Amino acid sequence: MRTWPLDVDGHRFEVGERAPGTYDLTWVTGPNDGYGFTIGTNDGSPVPPESLESAARDFLRDVDPETGYLRED
Repeated sequence: MRTWPLDVDGHRFEVGERAPGTYDLTWVTGPNDGYGFTIGTNDGSPVPPESLESAARDFLRDVDPETGYLRED
């Protein structure tokens, strides 16, 4: 799997392309080892870097600062 770093608003993610159009983003600077999310396309087309950054910002916005996990609400 090809991987590369992605820095977003002072946070670092490791992006791994699991399959064409499917990306696992692991929150490297987060408090929970190995925690992150997956983003992908239905047709296997690449996700542009700006879309990966936007998805990471959305993820960070939805994280509960007390637990470091997505909010349950």
